[in-house]
Formats: sequence, structure tokens, C-alpha cells
Amino acid sequence: MKRNIYIDFTYFIILAASFGAVLVLGAVVAPIVFHTDKILSEMIIDNYNAGIIMGEIFHRFSYWIYFLAIYVVIYEAAQYKMGQRDAISFGAAVTVLFTSLMFSAIYAPKILAMQAMGREATQSDTFANIHIASEIDFKILAVALLVLFVRRLMLLKIS
Repeated sequence: MKRNIYIDFTYFIILAASFGAVLVLGAVVAPIVFHTDKILSEMIIDNYNAGIIMGEIFHRFSYWIYFLAIYVVIYEAAQYKMGQRDAISFGAAVTVLFTSLMFSAIYAPKILAMQAMGREATQSDTFANIHIASEIDFKILAVALLVLFVRRLMLLKIS
């Protein structure tokens, strides 16, 4: 029984840490990196180079996102097998899985590949559309993580 409590606690920590990381990267890091003109006085980073920096940050964050996706699948499958089925947590877990894999396996690599092609590729409509889609995906991931965290916490309290 104690092992289950530790597994649940670890799951909540991973969900909370992931939600916090998504918020910090999206709401704190990105605005600072892309608006260095408001912070620095002598050296200003242009949008292309700021994008390179953010691309590397998100590339490294993708490793955590892959770990998150694997952990969510394993935990939710175990909960399902133990009979703790819930439509809301299932839907949130599937959303976390798909949005995290879309971000890490599709959007981040495509953005990095276009950045590697040079400045002109990052000024195309294709790049802009991929970037906007990745931002939307990241926001959906944040909401799904929050919903999954709250719902699993509610179910833990009930049982």
C-alpha cells in the first residue's frame, strides 16, 4: 500500500513540475529572450538569434516531455488495469500524450530544421504557421496537465 502512495506522489510531482515548466517557458523565458531590447542596453539579440536560443531550450525540454508522456501512459494504464477508470482523467491523459508528442516529435524538430536553413526560412508563412501551431499545442498541453493533475487529485481524495 505504501508503494502506491509513493507512486501517486511521484506522478503528481511530475505533472506539477511539467505544468510549471510549461508556464515558465511560455510566460517567462520566451518573452525575456525575444525582448532583450527592454533589458539589455548594449547588446540586443535579434529575433532570429532569439529564436535559435528558444529552439535549443525547447529541444532540451523535449527530453523531459518524452519522459512525461511515457510516465503518463504507464501510470494511467496501471490505473485503468486496477479498475480506477475515469473519463475526465482519461481524456486529459490522452490530450497530454498527443500534445506532448506533437510538440516534441513534430513541431520542435520542424522549427529547428527550418532555423538550420537560415534566416529566410524563418520568415516564411510555413514557419509562422508551424510556430503558431506549436504555441497553441503548448497551451493545450498546459491546460491538459492542469486538468489531469486536479482530476487525479480529486479521485485520490475520493478513494
